[in-house]
Amino acid sequence: MALWGVKDTFSDLVGTVTVDYDSKVIDGDSTTFVTAGISTGDVITIGVGATFGEAVVAGVTSETQISIASTQFLALGIPGFGAAGVAYTASQKPIYTLGVGETARGTLGGASFIYGVDNVETGIAATATVQGKAGAFAVQHAGWVSVASTYIDSNGRLRVKSETLVAMGRDANGFGGITGDAEDDATFPDA
Repeated sequence: MALWGVKDTFSDLVGTVTVDYDSKVIDGDSTTFVTAGISTGDVITIGVGATFGEAVVAGVTSETQISIASTQFLALGIPGFGAAGVAYTASQKPIYTLGVGETARGTLGGASFIYGVDNVETGIAATATVQGKAGAFAVQHAGWVSVASTYIDSNGRLRVKSETLVAMGRDANGFGGITGDAEDDATFPDA
C-alpha cells in the first residue's frame, strides 16, 4: 500500500455506496470500482463533503464491492447498516491525512480541504482574486496541499493558511495541466 499517489480524484465514478461497518465492506449500486481504477491503498470518501468520513481501500472485489481497512475515520451511519445509498469519491491522497480535523489543522481542516494541486493550478492560484484579494490561495509548491484555515482579518481582508504536505512537480491527476480534477476546481482552478 502506497502512502500517496498522484490522483486527487478518480474521474469515472458513478452510482452510490452503502457501508457495512461490521464487515468493513462497501457495496456499490451501479458503481464501476474496477473500471475506474480504484485499488488497494486508495482513499474512499463517503458522502458529499465527507459527511460520513473516509477509509483506506483494503481490496477491490468487483465493480460493485470493495473492502476497507478500518472504520476508524468514518462517522456512524444508520445503526447496524452504516451509510446507505450515499455519494462517494476516491483519491490517492496521503493516507496519513485521514482523521486530521479541526483541532489539528485550524478552523476548516479535515478531509475536504486537502487538495492535489498541479503546477498550472499553483500558478493560477498565485494571481486569482478571491473575495477581493489577489493570490489568496497561493501555495508554496505543487503537490498535496492542506488549506488549514481561512478567515477575515480585522481590516476585512481574506487570509488563508495552507501548507504543502507532499511536494510534487507533476499534475495531481498525472495529466500535466489537463482538467479532470473537479473536486478542487472551486479553490484551485485549472484555467
